[in-house]
Amino acid sequence: MADKLRYGIIGIGNMGTAHIKLYNEGKIKEMVLTAVCDIVPERLEAALKLAPGAKGFQDASELINSGLVDAVLIATPHYSHPSLSVEALKGGLHVLCEKPAGVYTKNVRELIEYAKTQDKTYAIMYNQRTNCVYRKVKELVNSGIYGEIRRVNWIITNWFRGQQYYDSGGWRATWEGEGGGVLMNQAPHNLDLWQWICGMPEKITAFCRNGKWHDIEVEDDVTIYAEYPNGATGVFISSTGDCPGDNRFEITLDRARIICTADNIEVYELEDSVSHYTYTAKDGFSAPKGKTVQVETDGENQQHAGVTNAFAAHILHGEPLTAPGEEGINGLTICNAAYLSSWLGKTITLPLDEDLYLHELNKRRKTSKAKKETAHTVASDMSYSFGK
Repeated sequence: MADKLRYGIIGIGNMGTAHIKLYNEGKIKEMVLTAVCDIVPERLEAALKLAPGAKGFQDASELINSGLVDAVLIATPHYSHPSLSVEALKGGLHVLCEKPAGVYTKNVRELIEYAKTQDKTYAIMYNQRTNCVYRKVKELVNSGIYGEIRRVNWIITNWFRGQQYYDSGGWRATWEGEGGGVLMNQAPHNLDLWQWICGMPEKITAFCRNGKWHDIEVEDDVTIYAEYPNGATGVFISSTGDCPGDNRFEITLDRARIICTADNIEVYELEDSVSHYTYTAKDGFSAPKGKTVQVETDGENQQHAGVTNAFAAHILHGEPLTAPGEEGINGLTICNAAYLSSWLGKTITLPLDEDLYLHELNKRRKTSKAKKETAHTVASDMSYSFGK
């Protein structure tokens, strides 16, 4: 096997450009960028200036069948992720796809089932899984030392966007263009981390407010209430209309409370479990004693480069992936269930009725209207995605 993997980037928008820059900075260790693709000539021209050693394509199929790549990194609009992933796998290529895996779970499930029949790697770009803070929180929760989860709350509202952001592309913030709003665009990483750390809920009740803070047809303000198989509950709040926003992830367990912010973990450790103390304490007004502990991490946060390097190392050396492609359906399931709950005004029990969801989504796609663009580009702050 070759000592390096040849790869192409399909889609040279904000993320595709960022991936080229990571390569140029020497952060992609075992891959060689040999091809780039975008249907917009100006974007392709800009990509070739950034990556002069790569061959340019305006058609993804031509890149996939060019013989110039062993793998592709897909960074196109959301709806095309599953179809391009399948096409690349059929073409004998390994696939690393940007989030989300797709817009609706039925399509993604079909992709996952197909990927299982191939001998190529399918992975997803959940770069926040490399963040030392979230890795440590997962380690603490999954270790079992603090007992079962009782309650989860995540307020993730530091996604403020102005109207110009939404007006910068006719496809933005439309059911036909993006397939959703803050849950589909800004928060997929958080939905993934939520289930990665705490497990999948069994019931979802959600309130998704379309165009509450902006002139858009999709949601920009969301509250999700989740119920877990063990009786635990969770609340997830996100918005692009709050300023200042917040990022506070709080997990209450039987023997501790974990508070996680963007760069800090604080644990309040109890001397006795709540479940035991509740029924053994002699004083009905007392509570278990405890202490606050500041948790240290290894400080590593490799983000997109880390996921990409793990992808190459998996193919070349059999090392673990950061996020196998089949895990991309979990956060999307929560997203789809939240939309369906809000649309129908009722609680959704998982597994999701995928045909019903697609039916309801398509109803909204039929009446979806592209916005009049006020700019062809938008200055994007990718600081959260890159962990800065």
